Amino acid sequence: MTATTIVPEARSASATLRRNFWRGVWRVMKRKPSRMLGVVIMAGFAFMGIFGPMLYPDRLPRDTNALYAAPSWAHPFGTDFEGTDVLALVVTGSRYVLLTGLVTAVITVVLGAGIGLFAGFRRGRWDSVLMRITDMKLTIPGLPLLLVLSTIWKFTSAIEMGLVLGLLGWGGVARAVRSQTLSLRERGFVEAARGLGLSTTHIIGRELLPSMAPYIAMNMLIAVTGAVYAQVGLFFLGVLPFEANNWGVMLNLAVFGGGALTTTAALPYLLAPLLAILLLTLGIVLVVDAMDEIFNPRLREE
Repeated sequence: MTATTIVPEARSASATLRRNFWRGVWRVMKRKPSRMLGVVIMAGFAFMGIFGPMLYPDRLPRDTNALYAAPSWAHPFGTDFEGTDVLALVVTGSRYVLLTGLVTAVITVVLGAGIGLFAGFRRGRWDSVLMRITDMKLTIPGLPLLLVLSTIWKFTSAIEMGLVLGLLGWGGVARAVRSQTLSLRERGFVEAARGLGLSTTHIIGRELLPSMAPYIAMNMLIAVTGAVYAQVGLFFLGVLPFEANNWGVMLNLAVFGGGALTTTAALPYLLAPLLAILLLTLGIVLVVDAMDEIFNPRLREE
């Protein structure tokens, strides 16, 4: 067989694998339509985060004659204490929330997966040192430290917030990825790569990382959820500068300023950001569930 025949056959095999993969994805989605709902929810939030603030490029319109107005066609979730449309606040505030979650996920996965892959593959002294550092990181209580940092360093951007959350949250991912690497490093394809004398960087980047990409992607989505809860909680507690269209600030003002827990006037103002958080979490859970079955053959029902 000549090189001119090997290349087309390799391309044909690759194309067949891609077709089979997407057919498997479709079967998984069709088996549980709720997973498709998760994709739609995630796509909706992505669209809202990117284009939502463009719908309100200037200061949000206010109706001073309709403070804490009840939901209506004009204001689906009513208005706040200044007469601002609550739905507009949720939409414009989504970019900060989602950008913080994205930055957190990237930092968490880059640090955690990088450390876990390297430690699990090299073993020996490197593994011991890196895992002791990881263990010390995991023993530090995250919430108290985050509260202290928030009072000292007033985060002024989503990137700053995501950077801090990512630096505080990589430990669990490092431990999990190390466990996966310890299992994969004994597989035949890794042994073959070692036998060929390939470098550690090549084996990790070209052999191990592609095999773990789905697992790492699921950890990214889970990190987004944690980042959303953390930032909303900090704004709700009032330890960060207030921004009226931030979801956490909306919860704070609805509870402590509008008395949403004791009266009904500010209740829609409270429920709108809560519904957004719940929907985002639901979308992530459904997508992670689908990814788990797609990339885990033991869970797939052919």
